[in-house]
Amino acid sequence: MPIYEYRCEDCGTKFEKLVRRSDADGVECPSCGEKHLKQELSTFAAHASGGSKSAEMPACPSGRCSNPGACGMNFN
Repeated sequence: MPIYEYRCEDCGTKFEKLVRRSDADGVECPSCGEKHLKQELSTFAAHASGGSKSAEMPACPSGRCSNPGACGMNFN
């Protein structure tokens, strides 16, 4: 089941809820119990596992590129 983010239009509480899309009408605010909710856009965070990004990218064959991952000379 996906996690949806909601904001209560009555009290302003923001919360997340694991809910089936078909059950979305039954979601209530955990603070005030009202059902006047607006589904919010979800955000996410990406974390690097350390190490250099250039180590993950193929090196430029000519050795002239400052951004080897975007080098037009890399033919994979």
